Amino acid sequence: MNSRIAVVPGSFDPPTLGHLDVIRRAASLYDQLHVLVVHNPGKEAMLPLAQRLALLEQSIDESDIDGDVIVASWSMGLLVDYATDVNAGVLVKGIRSQVDVAYETPMAIVNRHLAHVETVFLLPDPAHALVSSSLVRQVAGLGGDVSPFVPPAVARFLDPERRSA
Repeated sequence: MNSRIAVVPGSFDPPTLGHLDVIRRAASLYDQLHVLVVHNPGKEAMLPLAQRLALLEQSIDESDIDGDVIVASWSMGLLVDYATDVNAGVLVKGIRSQVDVAYETPMAIVNRHLAHVETVFLLPDPAHALVSSSLVRQVAGLGGDVSPFVPPAVARFLDPERRSA
């Protein structure tokens, strides 16, 4: 495994400014960064996988994130299988609260045991610490303005006026 190659996994349903913050900082720390849209069987997605990939790619492009960033998806098998396939030695996870730490720690330990892949936790920029994709989905679903929480490409896509046009 190469510790200079990392994977940032997530459902990205939809991508948020917090996601972009983690991606930007991780891209500066690693030689190659795979941003991986994963299927979470415990969640019903608002956006289809292809739309999440497109919005994520567009958001990364519009954000001028430097580095070798690859956007991909993974829906079959373990996350560490993807990491092994691309020779990544690190998973990068954004952590917003103690709840995230409690949820992510057992997975990090199991991933290290299964494939010798380390997990690095990045704390959020305080401006994005309380924003989650779930919150954005709820606000968007009720017709609210999500532009303070998401990249411009996502805000344009979720704009209720654009959806009804």
